[in-house]
Amino acid sequence: MKVALVHYWLTGMRGGERVLEQLVNLYPQADLFTHVADPDKLSPLLRSRPIQETFIGKFPGARRHYQKYLGFMPRALEELDLSGYDLIISSESGPAKGIIAPPGTPHICYTHSPMRYIWDQYGAYSSRLSRVERLYFSHLAHRLRIWDVSTAARVDKFVANSNFVAQRIRRYYHRDAQVVHPPVDLDAYRLPEKTSDRSHYLFVSELVPYKKADLVIEAFRGFDRHLVVVGDGSQRSELERNLPPNVKLLGRVPSADLPGLYQTAKALIFPAEEDFGIVPVEAMACGTPVLAYGRGGVRDSVVEGRTGLFFDTQSTESIIDSIRLFENIQFRFADISEHARGFGADRFRREFSDVVETVLSGCGR
Repeated sequence: MKVALVHYWLTGMRGGERVLEQLVNLYPQADLFTHVADPDKLSPLLRSRPIQETFIGKFPGARRHYQKYLGFMPRALEELDLSGYDLIISSESGPAKGIIAPPGTPHICYTHSPMRYIWDQYGAYSSRLSRVERLYFSHLAHRLRIWDVSTAARVDKFVANSNFVAQRIRRYYHRDAQVVHPPVDLDAYRLPEKTSDRSHYLFVSELVPYKKADLVIEAFRGFDRHLVVVGDGSQRSELERNLPPNVKLLGRVPSADLPGLYQTAKALIFPAEEDFGIVPVEAMACGTPVLAYGRGGVRDSVVEGRTGLFFDTQSTESIIDSIRLFENIQFRFADISEHARGFGADRFRREFSDVVETVLSGCGR
């Protein structure tokens, strides 16, 4: 079977690219299509496959400034010639699903998120722009919404990474989606042999406004607990200027060091509203409880009272109250780790294969 995998952009190895790796494992001979690719920032597996860029890749500075070419991406997708393929799988978070499939070729869209910057996060993105930039982006986002909704009709089957994303697909596209949770590398994240040496609370994320690192840091100001912050981003310099003495900001750490930070943490604090959230599952795989804001995709992974706790508002008070409640509950590290085993790569490949088989059977293939 000749398969085309269409991914929005390949400029790093984040959650979407880890899903793409598993799709390549399922379809080793698949061809990859994307707007722009930076091979130096990709895993060996993705680099090993032929990657065809849209015409966006030929634009000046595209590898660094691809997001500035967002307005050209719908046209670029529609220019792709996908004739001769038996199956097309798009991986959607930026524009990817708007390809034009040949007649009779099924198109499955794995949706990490409808484009947040034109839908539910539009206000947050727009508020960070200058007046001129905001005027331009307002016009662009309006046109992209129309295109985004209309191209939903080009998809034969939507697959969402969480029930939260499935709800947003229904709201914006008026389509149902089957949920297949993304894979977590359970070989890298495991329960440690010693479970008593847990000394700090942990926050792991990009340091950008909607991740709410500032809230977590403020919660620990004057609080007699220790917090370790892992991540980098646009807020880092601002946060570093006024760090409390009981908070350590490590910046970006090598992936090999992250399991050890999870394994020695009392709990992970996760205050963002995420589409799914790989980080909580990584933490739980190490036996670490999760204290999370109780909205978004984290509802699919964290079990209240068994693998973590939810707090109701994104506020310092809620975070502190959650920590105090957590410290009066005895969590079983082994049970938490065992729960996370249900989010591995084997499970993802099996469930996604079932979706593909069902779609192909419906097409008479």
